[in-house]
Amino acid sequence: MAADAAALFAAHQHRLFKYFCRAVGQVDTARDLTQDVFLRVSRTTIPVAGDGEVRAWLFQIARNLALDHHRARLRRPDLSVLTHESARSPSQEVDLAVNKALAALADLDRDAFLMREVVGLSYEEIGKACGLTPDAVRSRIHRARLQLREALAGPIATRQTVPMRQSGRQA
Repeated sequence: MAADAAALFAAHQHRLFKYFCRAVGQVDTARDLTQDVFLRVSRTTIPVAGDGEVRAWLFQIARNLALDHHRARLRRPDLSVLTHESARSPSQEVDLAVNKALAALADLDRDAFLMREVVGLSYEEIGKACGLTPDAVRSRIHRARLQLREALAGPIATRQTVPMRQSGRQA
């Protein structure tokens, strides 16, 4: 079983890490949660199934850990993430806006969107990980895209009006 957990780690840790980076918005926390997934995998029997079903099982574990993390943050907010407005670069402002927009989505909508757009899971895999039908997954991803588009219209437009650095070449 350890070899199976190690093989799963090698095959899926990068995708899980990418999911957690966007789901929780912090790289260190994403690393910890990725390790937690494989700690749980090492303590249980890995299902004998196709690759897509095992990937869905891993992301179901990941989703549960991300939800637990969000619930814990609601109980005890982290004030250290607040920084002074002028200390942020424009790209940091956009990144913060993306994280805020993702956090404002309903849990299932956010998770379905991240699993599709960040990780590249199929609708069937997302459905198995979230307990939804593929059609419900499509609907939730569409809803999330619309909400994100609306929430990010201002910050992205503001970012586009920031002048680019001069390259030093003469026109």
